[in-house]
Amino acid sequence: MHETRLDTARIRAARRVIDPVFLDTPLYRCEALEPDLGCTVSIKLETANPVRSFKARGTEVVASLLADNGSQAVVCASAGNLGQALAWSGRGRGLDVTVVASRFATVAKLDRIRALGAGLELVDGDHEMARDRAAAIAGYDGRRLVEDSLDIETCEGAATIGLELVDTVPSFDTVLIALGGGALATGVGHVVKALAPHVEVICVQPLGAPAMTHSWRRRRVVTTASTHTIADGVAGRRPIPAVLDDLLLVADDAVLVQEASIIAGMRMLLDHAGLVVEPSAALGIAAVLEDRDRFADRHVVTIVCGSNIDVGAYHRWVGGSHPRS
Repeated sequence: MHETRLDTARIRAARRVIDPVFLDTPLYRCEALEPDLGCTVSIKLETANPVRSFKARGTEVVASLLADNGSQAVVCASAGNLGQALAWSGRGRGLDVTVVASRFATVAKLDRIRALGAGLELVDGDHEMARDRAAAIAGYDGRRLVEDSLDIETCEGAATIGLELVDTVPSFDTVLIALGGGALATGVGHVVKALAPHVEVICVQPLGAPAMTHSWRRRRVVTTASTHTIADGVAGRRPIPAVLDDLLLVADDAVLVQEASIIAGMRMLLDHAGLVVEPSAALGIAAVLEDRDRFADRHVVTIVCGSNIDVGAYHRWVGGSHPRS
């Protein structure tokens, strides 16, 4: 039986090095969503912070350790949110941060990486090509490579969300977690299963980027040739074996949702919760929309994990005609 890489004591310790601006984020019941979803819904809002995503919980831990060990130059690959978070955390600790991203990434995310003082290199391909390029830079330039989800600090930083859930919500049945590289899902899932084992942990991924979900279902790494989804933050093609091993220990289910449901979820969060979110943050709502019977009469917590959007694309998605049920 595989043993997880995560450690609950380290997760509790992580709270001491994470800037408080990223901790104890809003968590509240959103009754306005409930008539359409048919269940009790609580929102954990991970967008009310300087980088507008949960990622800085992990990069704060990473950057703190690197600074303590004397590291100065780091590089990562990012679809946008990790790069912003590492730039923010590194800037405060004197790190020289380089981010490699696809030139097709959300422009607002790339602009913010630059504004936070990080170097930015763009590749003519997807996120997996950016990962390869970041590893190459680390190899010849001597920079420390930060790999989201593989670096356990990124998972354990994200896991502090789980501590806040189990310490705050008096009773919930299900937590819905966006699934990409796996840091959020393995981190939160580990804490929930350790401290509230009755809660069902369900990971949600777009149908157009299913690699980690297929891997979880088959209990082995499954790669895909391409991705086709507006949820760029979770659009990986090559799962990391060690992360999959951790996920297999904590996820009760992994589901795939359609693009129309993601857009409908974004629209509902705007209309009923006043929240502007990126597609990845609406995956939990999309999962309920596609299977209302499964969640009927449950208390569901969904983690709203990011709000770094392309404004033009957002208006095209959310301002368009409503899809039929």
